[in-house]
Amino acid sequence: MQKLVECVPNFSEGRKVSVINKIAASAKKVSGVRVLDTEWDKSHNRSLVTIVGSPREVLSAAFEMIKIATKLIDMRKHKGEHPRIGATDVVPFIPISGITVKDCVVLSIKLAERIAKELRIPVYLYEAAAKRADRVNLADVRRGEYEGLSKEIGSNPDRKPDFGPNKMHPTAGAVVVGARKYLIAYNLNLDTKDVGIAKRIAAKIREKGGGLPGVKVLGFEVGGFAQVSMNLVDFEKTNFDEAFREVEKEAKKLNVGIRSSEIYGMIPLEALVRSVKKTFKAVDFNSDQVLEKRLYE
Repeated sequence: MQKLVECVPNFSEGRKVSVINKIAASAKKVSGVRVLDTEWDKSHNRSLVTIVGSPREVLSAAFEMIKIATKLIDMRKHKGEHPRIGATDVVPFIPISGITVKDCVVLSIKLAERIAKELRIPVYLYEAAAKRADRVNLADVRRGEYEGLSKEIGSNPDRKPDFGPNKMHPTAGAVVVGARKYLIAYNLNLDTKDVGIAKRIAAKIREKGGGLPGVKVLGFEVGGFAQVSMNLVDFEKTNFDEAFREVEKEAKKLNVGIRSSEIYGMIPLEALVRSVKKTFKAVDFNSDQVLEKRLYE
């Protein structure tokens, strides 16, 4: 079986398309790597690039993108809705075929070492690659965001990076690297401008507050309206259609509707299959019934 790994670096730039394109272009130059998707959001001031290929090539491409982002993004000037600590904010490796999460942990450590050595950026490991229990959750690593970490990194022992200098890079800040399973980034835009409502719904449905399993969620203002922004870290526990229904239910209690929803980035086929089975009660439906999959095989 061919060894394939996915990597989805998130960058703190969602407004300058020329910068985003230059970052993505640097990955395209690495032989054996495919850039599958590039997305950005102006309100969040954030972008992501999805690449796939063999482990060694993907590692090289990820580093090239980080190097370009370090040159082109200045965190001292960055403003946006989404939490962040660096120009390259987070870099997850996800196993696709012939490779395990443990293999992706090894990739994470190799990339972290290279970032620290060659770019002099402090690096934190998260999820399966975390060396400490309090760094498994990305939100805990990003506590206080860029501004808060800038004040604590050199004085608070708990904020000391896993690799690199014990101080922020002058313009690129810090970066989080790790290994995880598929994650679905799913946003629901409400038909209200009251961000407080989005935050109330977020508090109700997030796993940490006793809500849906595998759901991390925040409330934002995006394009003048309230948004419930979710990371579904395990679609087998909570899929995007289930999250939609739960948000819709809580919104109705507050006399608010859903204007639209958006899947940010790419998702696995099995998540779509699960949604069809759950939503339409098509209990025997499976991915082999998808024409394009059979043609590809």
